[in-house]
Amino acid sequence: MSVLGIDEITYGADDLAASRKFFLDWGLQLVAEESNRLVFETLNGGRVIVADAQRADLPPAMEAGPTLREVVWGVETEVDLAGIAERVRGRPGFVQQDGRVGCTDPNGLAVRFQRTRKRPVEVASAEYNTWNRKNRINAASPAYERATPIEVGHVVFFVQDVKACEQFYSENFGFAASDRYPGRGAFLRCAPEGGHHDLFLLQRPDGHRGLNHVAFTVRDIHEVFGGGMHISRCGWETQLGPGRHPISSAYFWYFKNPAGGLIEYYADEDQLTADWQPREFEPGPTVFAEWAIDGGIDGNTRRQKSAEAPKGQFITDKK
Repeated sequence: MSVLGIDEITYGADDLAASRKFFLDWGLQLVAEESNRLVFETLNGGRVIVADAQRADLPPAMEAGPTLREVVWGVETEVDLAGIAERVRGRPGFVQQDGRVGCTDPNGLAVRFQRTRKRPVEVASAEYNTWNRKNRINAASPAYERATPIEVGHVVFFVQDVKACEQFYSENFGFAASDRYPGRGAFLRCAPEGGHHDLFLLQRPDGHRGLNHVAFTVRDIHEVFGGGMHISRCGWETQLGPGRHPISSAYFWYFKNPAGGLIEYYADEDQLTADWQPREFEPGPTVFAEWAIDGGIDGNTRRQKSAEAPKGQFITDKK
């Protein structure tokens, strides 16, 4: 089996106008629009659908309010799809139509699989100079005025039973554990070789089910900063960031999303193989973030929106 990552996600939202503006500011391309449904794409063709929460064709919600209703994972071949169909045929919510196979996971989420529709994409990214390796010669690192997300990188859910959910994804679809909070959380990647996690399951003490966040991959840390400052300048509220995760090593910036939950720019996560042995961590702020800026960087920081043109003076010059 070869699950290749997230092909498509669908939100059930209450305010399509705000969601439309948000995802355009976020850097996605609007490829289809109806009165009660919006379709956006990332650079590699991953789809983000925002639909009116009252649409009858949406899967049931895990929680009240705007939230994620469906996750569609891409696979490589029709043989992969047929194998998944056999494994989940008796599961609640089983469907097999229009080139998709799926069911409802133990947490109440609609999970689907299809032959991937994402396209290969090449993007220019930063080279880094460290003490031992000088990869950037006679060239400056990039600076970004805004972000253009490459793909939907991972999703994170609050679940009632983390053990049951991890078992569901590993036994039926071949997901591999990367790291865990024992009895509390599981970081899963959809194949033995790949980025640190495509799915994170987190069990809260109160048993709440629902969406925590959706994360979008960008090129490098510079695009995390550029994208985050642009979104901040557009007036959207930071939840936390920028910062860096010790688990996964990724740089992040989280914002509040009018379509539901939180949303994240991230870059530079760990790449793992089948040789990786999952670690166990005790949950806590310093485990979540090595460093993070509470409230975000002001939207006018560094490249101010209404800054004056250069005047031939250094900013350190005394008045």
